[in-house]
Amino acid sequence: MNAEEIAAGRARWQARYDAARTREADFTTLSGLPVEPVYGPPEGSADPRFARIGWPGEYPYTRGLYPTGYRGRTWTIRQFAGFGNARQTNERYRMILGAGGGGLSVAFDMPTLMGRDSDDPQALGEVGHCGVAVDSAADMEVLFDGIDLAAVTTSMTISGPAVPVFCMYLVAAERQGADLSTLDGTLQTDIFKEYIAQKEWLFDPEPHLRLIGDLMEYCAREIPRYKPLSVSGYHIREAGSTAAQELAYTLADGFGYVELGLSRGLDVNRFAPGLSFFFDSHIDFFEEIAKFRAARRIWARWLREVYGATDERALWLRFHTQTAGVSLTAQQPVNNVVRTAVEALAAVLGGTNSLHTNALDETLALPTDSSAEIALRTQQVLMEETGVTNVADPLGGSWYVEALTDRIEAEAEEIFARIRQLGGDGPHRIGPMTSGILRGIEEGWFTGQIAESAFTYQQALEKGDKKIVGVNCHTGTVAKELEILRVSHEVELEQRRVLAGRKAGRDVAEVTAALGRMVEVARTGENLIPPMLAAVRAEATLGEICDALRAEWGVYREPARF
Repeated sequence: MNAEEIAAGRARWQARYDAARTREADFTTLSGLPVEPVYGPPEGSADPRFARIGWPGEYPYTRGLYPTGYRGRTWTIRQFAGFGNARQTNERYRMILGAGGGGLSVAFDMPTLMGRDSDDPQALGEVGHCGVAVDSAADMEVLFDGIDLAAVTTSMTISGPAVPVFCMYLVAAERQGADLSTLDGTLQTDIFKEYIAQKEWLFDPEPHLRLIGDLMEYCAREIPRYKPLSVSGYHIREAGSTAAQELAYTLADGFGYVELGLSRGLDVNRFAPGLSFFFDSHIDFFEEIAKFRAARRIWARWLREVYGATDERALWLRFHTQTAGVSLTAQQPVNNVVRTAVEALAAVLGGTNSLHTNALDETLALPTDSSAEIALRTQQVLMEETGVTNVADPLGGSWYVEALTDRIEAEAEEIFARIRQLGGDGPHRIGPMTSGILRGIEEGWFTGQIAESAFTYQQALEKGDKKIVGVNCHTGTVAKELEILRVSHEVELEQRRVLAGRKAGRDVAEVTAALGRMVEVARTGENLIPPMLAAVRAEATLGEICDALRAEWGVYREPARF
């Protein structure tokens, strides 16, 4: 890009910056030196890379979505939490919000993630252990008791039974008196990554895609600010993928959901802004920053050039980040505070829109109140003390970061081409990327690629080529064992007792009729959200709703592979 083009870009950025709102804050260094909101090439100089780098708030958004960067608005501190029953988790949420958290993120227990009630035989011993147990809308009411759902953005990390859980969230908000059309938050819903990495599915892919398409239509029509899909790379990375694989598989899944929306006749300019993303921030500092920058650039280009989006907001890749759970170690767990801080800083320098920081004891158990507070304070130290909010994309133009961004982008493009090849050259019912994803799931291609990457890394660890402090180097320590959070078996007994009482107090005929109507609609092309909402209002449980659909659609079984 020549000097005149760069100067014109700077002038456009300046005009947008001047028109935007910035925070009342001290934008100087610790020593009192003023800093500019953005930096670029010296005045009058050319830079052949700059068409790919650009200015913040301008296509291809390598440097961020907004001209002000974090001067306009800092990232949302959104701590992921859930354990035991709804009352216990509500107390943790109040603690997080009271200590300065900006949004909520719900962790559900394994029975809930699999669409099972707490009294299901398959739930035995798992209730409340890896998240909160939610069996019905009544639990959701308790979960958010005293928390205004119309005023707080809420993220829910659940995919297989995401739609009925979302209906319970809506009913809880409705019972608070909220105007549902104004709700703002995010539902994960991403079923592709379940088949690729996490394994928490209910049905074959087709019924799940039906539900997701219905949800996209419903939210676009009824709750325009709510994001019905958070396309998740986090679990793909936690399963052992490389950074480039995480990026490529995640964005490919996102393209698949774009194709799903288009196949429903939805306007890409209206539904694409409702797609958000969820990435891992791992321990390789610069690689993670490059990954985030490449993600924005790829998404903007594909949405414009491949899927025909013309609205600026449809080109924006907005993402939440969580620090890497797999980087945490049971050995010398206090070291995890350092790891988490480094990973959080990478996410911030990569331009994340919201962030969860893991607690130091999460490799051993769910976080204690004390470790959860340290995780929260980690973000607040970065935000308030380090100066990282003063300048948009402060590493932009770094020879290393830009080269790494280009390299990760190129690797991702190679993977996209391979996925589309898997789909074949014939007609595609939803779209070519979707067909390739479904074929890759069916053949075990994704899981095979991730397994190979994980094995390669494990070999490097065992040879000592890669180092983990406290594990394969610097193993001596004077640290003592941590006190960890233990969820009592009484939680499960109490949850089952409460559930039994709620079931006994319902109008059984109303529940049966509502479930029957839902199944009738499942056999048609009508949208399933309204009848599912009716079933939830009648206090049908999560397990009852999912069992009714399992009876209709069957259960997915992963093929055995050797």
